[in-house]
Amino acid sequence: MTTPSGFSPRTQAVLATQRDDAWWMAPLGTSVGLLLFIVYATWAAFQGKDFQWGPYHSPFYSPLIVLDWWPISPAFLIIWIPAGFRLTCYYFRKAYYRSLLLTPPACAVGARPQRYRGEKAFFLFQNLHRYFLYLALVFLGVHLYDLYHAFWFHNGFGVGVGTLVILFDVLFLGAYIFGCNSLRHLVGGNLNCFSCASFGHTRHNAWKITTRFNLHHRGWAWVSLVWVGFTDLYIRLLAMGMITDFRLL
Repeated sequence: MTTPSGFSPRTQAVLATQRDDAWWMAPLGTSVGLLLFIVYATWAAFQGKDFQWGPYHSPFYSPLIVLDWWPISPAFLIIWIPAGFRLTCYYFRKAYYRSLLLTPPACAVGARPQRYRGEKAFFLFQNLHRYFLYLALVFLGVHLYDLYHAFWFHNGFGVGVGTLVILFDVLFLGAYIFGCNSLRHLVGGNLNCFSCASFGHTRHNAWKITTRFNLHHRGWAWVSLVWVGFTDLYIRLLAMGMITDFRLL
């Protein structure tokens, strides 16, 4: 195992590796992607304005809850739901453990010199993922309502570019949620015998559907993350008058 010179012993322990390829590219890309989204989402949530244009509503502010006693942006009343779901997601846990916490950053690469203690202390909240799943399913229903609303303009039914943007947001979010490991376990992954269980055939079909989505869970996680940010940005630019929404129908 080789260790780089010119670094402190702690840093050398992290970077010690038997690999000669650019192993650091994957954790670096993951770190940059996650941090960029966190910075943008936090900035957008604090704005408290420019989150709606015509029939389009930003997913960061949906459902819109306005309370007189709430002193900051209404986005923070609901954004904890998707944030909690993604933060406790099994894939994203692996992603930020490796990229931001370096435990370990890659296969055959030295990890931070610490003793693994499991999902305890601060990370005990990771066990709430199955409960965040239930809230995420409700949240998906809210997005479906926003999609329905995006087809109705002031002069009636129509389809704009923003309608398609929101449509893909719902599709990508749905694919990400339907591939959730907790949902897969809930609908049938906890059974040893489908034919022996009540509604076994139905649960087996549901399990097969979630398995198809789960095979590409990492891809759906990233595309839904990027697209929800893009959806907010598109609607925000419309509300600010910086771009024009073209009607397709």
